[in-house]
Amino acid sequence: MIIFPAIDLKDGLCVRLMQGDPGRATVYGKDPVEMALRWEAEGARWLHVVDLDGAFSQAPKNRDVIVAIAGSVSIPIQVGGGIRRMETIDDYLSRGVERVILGTAALRDPEIVEEACRRYPRRIALGIDARDGMVAVEGWKETTGSDVISVLGRFAGLELAAVIYTDIHRDGMQSGVNIEATRRLLESGGVPVIASGGVATLDDIEALLPLVPLGLLGVITGRAIYNGTLRLGEAMEFVAARLSASETESDDK
Repeated sequence: MIIFPAIDLKDGLCVRLMQGDPGRATVYGKDPVEMALRWEAEGARWLHVVDLDGAFSQAPKNRDVIVAIAGSVSIPIQVGGGIRRMETIDDYLSRGVERVILGTAALRDPEIVEEACRRYPRRIALGIDARDGMVAVEGWKETTGSDVISVLGRFAGLELAAVIYTDIHRDGMQSGVNIEATRRLLESGGVPVIASGGVATLDDIEALLPLVPLGLLGVITGRAIYNGTLRLGEAMEFVAARLSASETESDDK
């Protein structure tokens, strides 16, 4: 299970929002590249980068910063926020970004997901952000009438890298991950899932471990590692130890 440190970009700064509200932002750093290097130095295997300005304005706004991050770290990064056009996907993936996340575009223009997966198999992630089980788009400003499971079903059979599932009510709140909703998505989709929203402490990481055999690929954490209620290195060591012990028990049986 990969633990993805989140770097959310707003006005060129590293921030975290509460429930996706741009009016409830906390600035955690003025240099996103420096922040990316920090998480890499602490052992991160991946980074999760979001262009919040892009998500709100429907077009990339922090492209140069994202390209600089990709060129500065040796670990892969996944990027989302404001990606609506195939040209943007081509650009990011040709400039060091390993994986592109499509959220609103998947609802507005499903064909772009199909084309992107054909062109870049296993390098496209589907971002599903939900409020009370219903998918939200346009930087979470608009809640649609589509439920999470039906949206995922539209893209069955595509070579997606993962589904990134965020419970909006929990995002930035450190109130615990929505385990049951994540489980339902894993059981219905057949696509690896990355959980997001609500991580606060090591207990939340532990609560996710039973979902790994179902296809849980990882978890994204932001405010918890910035505030220090969760230590990245400790969490990674904990996951490795617990999963190794679980494998040993299985082998013994």
